[in-house]
Amino acid sequence: MTAFDLSGQVAVITGSSRGIGFAIANLMATYGATVIISSRKKDACDLAAAKINAAFDGEERAVAIAASLSDQDQLAHLIAETRRRFGRIDCLVCNAASNPYYGPLLKIDDDRFSKIINNNVMANIRLSAMVVPSMRERRSGSIIIISSIGALMGSDMIGAYNISKAADLQLVRNLAVELGDSQITVNAILPGAIRTDFSKALWENNSAAASLCKRIPLGRIGAPEDIAGATVFLASSAGRYMTGQSIIIDGGAAIAGLS
Repeated sequence: MTAFDLSGQVAVITGSSRGIGFAIANLMATYGATVIISSRKKDACDLAAAKINAAFDGEERAVAIAASLSDQDQLAHLIAETRRRFGRIDCLVCNAASNPYYGPLLKIDDDRFSKIINNNVMANIRLSAMVVPSMRERRSGSIIIISSIGALMGSDMIGAYNISKAADLQLVRNLAVELGDSQITVNAILPGAIRTDFSKALWENNSAAASLCKRIPLGRIGAPEDIAGATVFLASSAGRYMTGQSIIIDGGAAIAGLS
């Protein structure tokens, strides 16, 4: 057994049918966890779970349970069905997020701002509230929230999204204080520019991508797999004394002043 071994753990990962969430699920499964693949579309979840299971000769390391961030009943079903099937949840990874608005913050309407806050912050609170009681009983567990380096920066295009991601950082700090006496760790990961569909506008244009890479100290846009390793660390015994922290994984962009 190694410090990074996740054998016997059950991890619920939102937004995990593709991109960063899928990379997290795939690596956690590789380190021994049973992973719950969840996103809005059942077909996409089924396909992602099948891809992971195929690597283990059909052994069920991944299970698909679709759920929408904006639907409280579906989130409750996600947690309840996971418990019904496996009896426990050791790790919650809140990766899913949405951004329905691009433009100046002062021009956003109430409905779209509310949707951003509901999906990117409130859903994380709701899911955490659902998994914490049984974690308290076992006096163990980890909650990992995928934020963004946008939480540390201003923007004239995604200001509302950045506000929601900054709120997630305070959520992590607050839950870490509230749950520490139960040995539950709560941490955030802040990805920079990563090649996912969500951030396609940053990298699909070759000249724009080349310009971006010049301003990143490591000289490249990240891959979803670059984020996954930190979640294994935080969910495993290797990360058991880290809580309330924010890990930036951005190729050095933030220290270089890249916004």
